[in-house]
Amino acid sequence: MRELLRRLCTLPGVSSWEDQVRDCIVEVARQYATELRVDAMGNVIAFKEGDRATGNKLLLTAHMDEVGLMVRSITDEGYLKFDTVGPMDRRVLLGKRVLVGPRLLPAVVGLKAYHLVSRDEEKNVPKLEDYYLDIGAKSREEAQKLVCLGDVAAFDSTPEVFGGGLLKGRALDSRVGCAVLLWLMREQLPMDCTFVFTAQREVGARGAFGAAFSVQPEIALVLEGAPAADLAGVPAHKKACALGKGAAIPFMDRGVMVDRALFETLRALAEEGNIPWQLREDTSGSGDAGAVQRTAAGVRTAVVAVPVRYPHTPATLASEADIEAVLQLTRAFINHLSKED
Repeated sequence: MRELLRRLCTLPGVSSWEDQVRDCIVEVARQYATELRVDAMGNVIAFKEGDRATGNKLLLTAHMDEVGLMVRSITDEGYLKFDTVGPMDRRVLLGKRVLVGPRLLPAVVGLKAYHLVSRDEEKNVPKLEDYYLDIGAKSREEAQKLVCLGDVAAFDSTPEVFGGGLLKGRALDSRVGCAVLLWLMREQLPMDCTFVFTAQREVGARGAFGAAFSVQPEIALVLEGAPAADLAGVPAHKKACALGKGAAIPFMDRGVMVDRALFETLRALAEEGNIPWQLREDTSGSGDAGAVQRTAAGVRTAVVAVPVRYPHTPATLASEADIEAVLQLTRAFINHLSKED
């Protein structure tokens, strides 16, 4: 699992430019899928027959894209001005290394040097238009030979083992779900399952809606990352979701009201199987679950998440024990559904 996750997190996959991640997922999934296709949105949809024929009853999904930057203009001096792709905290940008465009051109996120800012500027978070990408070009003409408007940039980050049982890397909040699904595809499944790896989640769950409409399952389980709150300065009563405490099970967020019966099933399975779990009480944000739930006539939807620190940065942290807990709980969920009439 660690090597699979390392491979996925090495590849750039900014929303709508998921090509390299998608190619990797297709390469792995094709070995185990009964049927596999890539739809118009760029989602990977893989169906695998199980011991029991249940058709499209169960959909398991995770998103493969990540946040990034998109080049919107080039200055006379050869600097690249950009917009963000997906939600991102501007405070994390300064000095970060990124890879731009299909050439993966190295660049650095630049900003006016600290000793040049005014006292008023010093008190505020810089505006996005104040940042730029420095690719070492000396003029607009030189930069235009290397990049095009609309090229995207992903953080340049190497995944690695970190601290005691943690992993550090870019896009862990998305790729952990993909890794768990690919790992499950290797196994003999007790029922038919449809695995979906969605595109463009970070820009509004666009891929998930189309994929779910195509599959039209009865039940969906969404795997994702959940922002951990076990941080310095966060009040104790808000630290419900933490690294090392197991799979996080939410009951709602801004986009979804989790199916109550499925929520209780997940909680019971975790307790019965001695699988570490925690309640995700933070209801901010939204992901693919809301788009899936509202598809067609509606889909019974639940979520299982891996807690992550510092999502949408080059150095996201996740616990290998939590990833294993999500894997075990997802496997238990499939086994449970396979026994239902």
